[in-house]
Amino acid sequence: MTATVNAPRHAPSPASARQSSLAGMWTLLRFMLRRDRIRTSAWVLAVGLSGFMFATAMTSVYETQEDIEGIATMLGDPVMRMLVGPIFGMDAPTHERVFSAAYVLFIYIPIALFSIFTVVRHTRAEEQSRRAELIRANVVGRHATLTATVLLTTAANLIIAALLYVGVLAAEFGSEGSALIAAGGFVLGMFFTGVAAVTVQLSQSARAASAMAGAVLGLAYLVRMGGDMAEEGGSALSWFSPLAWSQQTAPFVEDRWWPLLISAGFAAVLIWLGFFLSTKRDVEASMFSTRLGRAEAKPSLGTPVGMAGRTLWGGLRGWGVALILTGLMFGSFAQAMMDAADDLPAEMAQMFSGDDIMLGYLAFMGVFIAIFAGAAGVSGLQQLRGEEHQGRAEYAMSAPIGRTTWLGSHLTVLMIGVAVILALAGLGMGLGAAVSLDEDGGEYIGQLLLATVLQIAPVLAIIGIVTTLFGWIPRLANAVGWLLIGFSGFVTTFSGMLDLPDGLIQLSVFSHLAEYPVEDIEWAPVLWLSVIGIIGLVLGLIGWNRREVNRV
Repeated sequence: MTATVNAPRHAPSPASARQSSLAGMWTLLRFMLRRDRIRTSAWVLAVGLSGFMFATAMTSVYETQEDIEGIATMLGDPVMRMLVGPIFGMDAPTHERVFSAAYVLFIYIPIALFSIFTVVRHTRAEEQSRRAELIRANVVGRHATLTATVLLTTAANLIIAALLYVGVLAAEFGSEGSALIAAGGFVLGMFFTGVAAVTVQLSQSARAASAMAGAVLGLAYLVRMGGDMAEEGGSALSWFSPLAWSQQTAPFVEDRWWPLLISAGFAAVLIWLGFFLSTKRDVEASMFSTRLGRAEAKPSLGTPVGMAGRTLWGGLRGWGVALILTGLMFGSFAQAMMDAADDLPAEMAQMFSGDDIMLGYLAFMGVFIAIFAGAAGVSGLQQLRGEEHQGRAEYAMSAPIGRTTWLGSHLTVLMIGVAVILALAGLGMGLGAAVSLDEDGGEYIGQLLLATVLQIAPVLAIIGIVTTLFGWIPRLANAVGWLLIGFSGFVTTFSGMLDLPDGLIQLSVFSHLAEYPVEDIEWAPVLWLSVIGIIGLVLGLIGWNRREVNRV
């Protein structure tokens, strides 16, 4: 007879439990670095070196003290504070103080976007594609993926901060102020790393997780706009914006470090909350349960256009709501611009076309709305690429639906959606202006509606270019599309402040239209931009019919 003695089992120690929850983390981190070696490097270099580019360009444009005082006067205007942030030290302006006041915000925003996109890409997007489930089938701890993602984002933000510091310092700006700008960018990036770590736990869709984190960034910008416009240096409202915490350090003026503790504290809490929520759900699940669909599909889903509308509706709806509200907000400042027209510095008046400052301001903001509408178009085409990657496009075309019909239906829905967004955003801007103006506000509704409708031409040109790449070189389509949007935003914002050469400005498709209603409509640019877009759509359809589905 044989007796078996069972050894007593001991509970795992806290150290071994932590080790098991992080098992495979370093392997995953190496895999992420390998996978993102080009993408992350491009983001890091572009954002990190932007500080040096802005600083050197500004010092070459504003060479004399008179030039510096002119731009400082412009920055002191409430409208400019609304756009760029609080200003400090403009009573004794210097190159470094103008740089901090006018340009740093536009370095911080890409840092926040990079952090959001990186976290969503390596967490929720991996779960949505079901690669995360395959990886978790190996010896991989529960927290390994999120920890590796946070480490990757932290390291990238540190390198960006280091490049910012070195670049600004190379422009012969003060050491402590340069360090504050770099540290402000780092803690802001970590704050939105925490925001994204939370939103990826809330939704089953990577797109929805990015949208929620992006909404936090957009809300932070809107709150900052209202707070900074109220008074120089920002008001109490400004302190409710994460963007303001980094700007309130007042580099090169007060050089205060303590506002960064607010960002760091919230970043730590949000990252911890992301880890905590990840333990309360299963892989591919979310904290917000997915709404059940209809018991029976609508008849329209049996048609290619109906299915395309169902696919693109969510993204277009989000962009539409955001841009309509933005148009209303821009229009609501019409009376303020009219009241301040006589007191605006000449440098700021030159930013707006024509003699009517109020209409010039609204036309200028209409171009911004058009650029974001173009971003909605690029986002929609990116979604089509996702449909292809996830196999749903191939599945749809297994039915009696040709390739031209499938892509053509999606392009039709996308173009109609973007056109409606532009029209409603222009209508919203007109209504905002009509309500805010003391008299004759109603006459501007139709003009602003037409102004944004005319911007369909450059938006169509961008969609056509990206569609061509989608058909022939799909790997480059998303990158080129976002590059066009980013470049257009950069040129529109900084062409006057940096005195950019005309040749560079003309590369932006949004720079060719007359700024109606302050200028007369020129139909030739509208026509040839539309032709470029249509040719691009046709070329994209031809390429789509010739290449393999799911081609990298």
